[in-house]
Amino acid sequence: MRPRPALAHPGCVTWSGAAGPAPSAERPSDREATAPGNAQDDGLVPGGLPMALAGATVQAVESVGGSAGGVYLRSGTPGLLRLGLLAGLPGALFRPWWRMHVNRPFPVAEVHRSAQPVYLGDAEEAMRRFPQLVASLPFPFGSLYVPVVHDREAFGVLVVLRPATPGQPVDEADRKRMEEAGLQLGAVLAELAAEGRRVLWDREPVCVQLPSVTTPPIRIGSFDWDLTSGTVAADEGLCSILGISPGTFPGTVESLAERLAPEDAYGLWALARQAAESGGIAARRMRLIGPDGRSHLLEVSARADPPDGVGTRMNGFLVDLGTVPIGSDATERVPRAVVAIDRLGRIMYVNRYGEDLLRLPRARLVGRLLREAVPWLGHPAYEEYLRAALISDEAAHFLASSEPDEWVSVSLYPGHDGVTIVLTEGEQPDYRPGSVTSPAPGIGSPADRAASLYRPVALAIALTEAVTARQVSAVVTEELLPAFGGRQLAIYLLSDRHLYLAWETGFPQGFLNRFDGVSLDVRLPGVETLTSGRPLFFESMQQLARAYPDIPLDAHVGARAFLPLIASGRPVGSCILGFDRPRGFSPEERTVLTALAGLIAQALERARRYDSESALARGLQDALLPNRLPVRDKVDTVGRYLAGTQGMEVGGDWYDVIETGGGRLALVIGDVQGHGVAAAATMGQLRSAVRAFALGGHAPEEVVRGTNKLLIDLDPGQFASLCYVALDPETGAALAVRAGHPPPLLRHPDGATEVLDLDGGVVLGVADDATYPVTELRLEPGALLALFTDGLVERPGADIDDGIERLRASLAEHGLAPLTEAADHLIREARQTVDRPDDIALLLAARWSDLSARRRS
Repeated sequence: MRPRPALAHPGCVTWSGAAGPAPSAERPSDREATAPGNAQDDGLVPGGLPMALAGATVQAVESVGGSAGGVYLRSGTPGLLRLGLLAGLPGALFRPWWRMHVNRPFPVAEVHRSAQPVYLGDAEEAMRRFPQLVASLPFPFGSLYVPVVHDREAFGVLVVLRPATPGQPVDEADRKRMEEAGLQLGAVLAELAAEGRRVLWDREPVCVQLPSVTTPPIRIGSFDWDLTSGTVAADEGLCSILGISPGTFPGTVESLAERLAPEDAYGLWALARQAAESGGIAARRMRLIGPDGRSHLLEVSARADPPDGVGTRMNGFLVDLGTVPIGSDATERVPRAVVAIDRLGRIMYVNRYGEDLLRLPRARLVGRLLREAVPWLGHPAYEEYLRAALISDEAAHFLASSEPDEWVSVSLYPGHDGVTIVLTEGEQPDYRPGSVTSPAPGIGSPADRAASLYRPVALAIALTEAVTARQVSAVVTEELLPAFGGRQLAIYLLSDRHLYLAWETGFPQGFLNRFDGVSLDVRLPGVETLTSGRPLFFESMQQLARAYPDIPLDAHVGARAFLPLIASGRPVGSCILGFDRPRGFSPEERTVLTALAGLIAQALERARRYDSESALARGLQDALLPNRLPVRDKVDTVGRYLAGTQGMEVGGDWYDVIETGGGRLALVIGDVQGHGVAAAATMGQLRSAVRAFALGGHAPEEVVRGTNKLLIDLDPGQFASLCYVALDPETGAALAVRAGHPPPLLRHPDGATEVLDLDGGVVLGVADDATYPVTELRLEPGALLALFTDGLVERPGADIDDGIERLRASLAEHGLAPLTEAADHLIREARQTVDRPDDIALLLAARWSDLSARRRS
């Protein structure tokens, strides 16, 4: 039966920082990381936000029979979720999953975007719906994801991991429990936000331990034994250990002795005699047959009364230790090294053979993180097996290298409360002859052959999302280097028979500049690997220096791999992988690296085409946007445009101000669906059409209706939104038409700012007979009108109405500033966003009574 959750968990949670000790008053940096934005810690007690996350996560994990869980929260970076809390897993081991962009094809991102839960019963279902999840965590496990929401605000995602249930979907009861947990946490976070707390996460995750379900409680009982009469008085604790009620205890020493194992029964009298003769405290370990029929271990201590002579009474205590010490004693007799860690990776027990094999005393092992106490077990290849064991709850076995030419067979046996590690000295595997160094634990070694099956898949899937050369390079850094334990990466791209440095990380600053722009005639390994088409592997820096005596070296210790980047037979560039210590490269490892180089080359070639098309689209769009806006008395206008930073970077957003007949101004803003050259070209056609209709003296509704018909006739397979406002600068009277576009904002002279409720029609390009109603407005002197595209107000996972409300509040606060400053303020946050999925257009128009009023602003 699944254990039921407790009503409250603060006492059950063991606090442990992601990479260090619990937060404390003496370590302000840890305290800050625990509760970002909140000064709530008073020493060892975590702040309100982490405590809320911990309680909800632990309860959710227990309620659905999970083995681990966590909460992703919004961060200070729009579109980026960060892991705020992780329960039941070591934080450092899961660092690649600390950050999650809401546009990524992962369950966490989809749940936050859609506000709908996702339930994955096993790996097969996960592979069908989220292949990237399986590629990054290729282990059999189930996972449950629910949004953390309150009203219409999305705070993040609650996640629970549990053993897989192949072929069985997550049942309705567990779904309901998860959804209730998400709603309850959302309500708590909404309360914190209402109190002025910052419900965002920009730090490392807080790691907490799950409550134990296997360790029996330690019980204590006391007794008073009259040695003359043989009667025994027992308290409630002792009766509980014996499994009887206090009223039914016979009160004789025989009734106590008969509960002991037969071979230990005599120990009671031996204990009494020892205590009486010594006049001090006597202790003895005994075994008791408990009410459940199992053998329980007792620590019994007694003291004669009076203590200064032969006593007639005996006072004693029984401590029921359960079976843990028995298990510990048993492992001491096993001729293998046994190490037990909790689910946060902290060593809890080491037997004497473990001390010998690890060459460290228990005092220096117990209580420390495994990856810190035993560094060679912290290699990424070996940690992959630990990840698999913790997530799948299945045993794992591999061969690891503890020292050069020394190998250890490692077995991992996971459970609810931790992992038991059994280590046995093994033989060195047989690798290719002639290697100057022993192969480092990597894809070519037995310790990582399982990982070699999915690393190319994970990299290939990640590369499909990378569009620009910079994004491709970033993916290689995040996926390739950790897989092989590399520390340096450089990518050179070929142009006009010269190699130019496109990306570097890990090398000394400025070291690679001397190789930037080298021709294909120079004898360098990065050049020759491309011209020959063969990868070059150097297992030590000395080997590299012998092959290329004149090449400058950035280090004296390490290894290097030079990979040709060739796509469909066409040279693209070369890739350099650097390692900070000598290492071998097995045949399997060389094969995988060469294959990955081909994937990288194809992605870079695709990125070049995107970059070329993007440059064309940017040039087209720059040519189509107005170079300057008309200058009119009594009206100021300011426009701003920001290209997106994902994909093609440019789209179909545009703005325009047109001087029409009768002294009127037409304020126009529009958004063509999609990005790239096609969107920019369609935008240009629509802008020209709107300008032609407006200059032809057509009424606002006719301008929009005519543009809609033109787009349908062009049939570009796209649609567009539009907002058109015809303004009379003299009177402030305006006629507004909206076609599927976000409503504009109006700031009145007194500072009150509203979202204009304009009647609207459908987007352009959908219905040939669509009608577009007109709304009459008036801009008083000192009023400010703001037209914008959805890229300014939309955030993944959030309601667009919330974004419009934020923009309205910002306009109300800064609308008195000069118009250019107001425009810059409204787009400042978007401009600072590194990962911007859509482009943005903004048009502001302010009306003044005269020139002096404009100057006073």
